[in-house]
Amino acid sequence: MSEFQQYTKDQQEQEAPFDSKLIPVMREAVLTVQMVLYRTLKENMATRYADWPPEKQGRLAGAVVNNLFGTEALDPGVTEFAREHRELVEDELHGLHGNCENLVPFLTDALRMQAICDNQEGIHSLGCLLMARELGILREDRALPLPSTFMLSVRNLAAAHGIIEKVEAAPPPEDPPE
Repeated sequence: MSEFQQYTKDQQEQEAPFDSKLIPVMREAVLTVQMVLYRTLKENMATRYADWPPEKQGRLAGAVVNNLFGTEALDPGVTEFAREHRELVEDELHGLHGNCENLVPFLTDALRMQAICDNQEGIHSLGCLLMARELGILREDRALPLPSTFMLSVRNLAAAHGIIEKVEAAPPPEDPPE
């Protein structure tokens, strides 16, 4: 074993291990942000592309979300649409900051959390962050939230968009009868 390999191994053993149970939960929060972005884009596109059928509007929205997050489309139609309309998808990506300005903080956090999860699993996804920076939707001045803060903010976002029900605070405990 070379000195470098030994040094790397020693460093890895000294670092606190990342809780692998947290990765799926964080990925679910990232997917929730993707769903909100998809819905927002689809609503926006219904106005801007009113002459298009809803299916085509949805495919464009899906292609934009998949491109931004570096994910493969589950629907082969979205992949084909993205390939055939590459320039339009890029135009929509460049318009994200203006069309979805209220989501920029959530997109920043979701892309960062995705990169952290990917890194823990040995996946290189720095390209998504670089593209987001180039598009003006990666707010580098924004502090990286703790996982619990990120998940709570995503939960509130999802509730505000009707994806999940809003959680009401529990009422204070009743005083026992005297």
